[in-house]
Amino acid sequence: MAAAAKKEKSTAELAVLVFLWYAGNTLYNVYNKKASKMLHAHWTIAAAQLVVGIVVSLVTWGTGMRKTPNLSQADLVACVPIGLFACLAHAFSVLAMGMGAVSFAQIVKACEPVFAAVVGLLLPPVDIKPVLAYMMLIPIVGGVGLACVKEGKGIEINVGAFTYASMANMAAALKGKVGGSVTKSLKGDATKNMDSANVYGVMNIISFLFTVPAVIAFEASTLEEEWSKAVSEHGANDVLINVALSGFFFYIYNEFAFAFTASVGAVTSSVLNTAKRVIIIVVSAILFNEAMERNTVLGSAIAIGGTFAYSLASKKKKASAAEPKDKKA
Repeated sequence: MAAAAKKEKSTAELAVLVFLWYAGNTLYNVYNKKASKMLHAHWTIAAAQLVVGIVVSLVTWGTGMRKTPNLSQADLVACVPIGLFACLAHAFSVLAMGMGAVSFAQIVKACEPVFAAVVGLLLPPVDIKPVLAYMMLIPIVGGVGLACVKEGKGIEINVGAFTYASMANMAAALKGKVGGSVTKSLKGDATKNMDSANVYGVMNIISFLFTVPAVIAFEASTLEEEWSKAVSEHGANDVLINVALSGFFFYIYNEFAFAFTASVGAVTSSVLNTAKRVIIIVVSAILFNEAMERNTVLGSAIAIGGTFAYSLASKKKKASAAEPKDKKA
């Protein structure tokens, strides 16, 4: 009955969500890289990007465009781990793309299913995937490895970018694991006013609160110097515009991604998230003149293809689990 009452989005509406998600994510990566090249204070950039999203949320709540979340202290406490891992996933991604090529960071981030699979097995409730899904982790890892092999040079890895991108993968996997049941519970209670947009808005605020201490710890002592250097080389307006636009598109793409996932489910969203990486890799390679050697292209194709297959194999498990219910009904 509840399912029937829920209005499903039309194909056209879903297509618009995907377009806005892809466009927002691509533009975020472009402006984030520009901002990172101008201002070498990546934790600060990550915090500033979250501030832009917070402003958008506060405006929508304050003007009545959206209902204000109605959360108890216990609800907020339950959201804290999600905000922490969201903070780390975002900041480590910014650091990875700041230290290396956007395309390389995206190739490494294609390994996210590997981390998700491991977390699913180690943390309760245990999530066991079909054997085929685990087999698809092999081409993911192999593809990323191949992308790191440079012709005539052997293995060549930007260790900093690789490490931060991998840490972002782990944080994203933990966020998904600890946050799934919490967000489902909040969305299921109409009195909480927690639709997908508000879930993201609240998570964004908590994420920012965790980012601030990192800014103070890692960049407070050098921030004034780095800001002066960036302003003298690029001008304050250009730096601020690129940081602000990266924050705006970060918020936009996440909001539309959340809305799409809420409409079609995590597996379909994961498949399209895989395809999205292809667009970002191609666009960033063109805009920033990032080298795409044969092994890089082939390796990224194998890794992204493996991620796509992993998503489909995981979907088969859910479909099989649903069959007995369908027959019983």
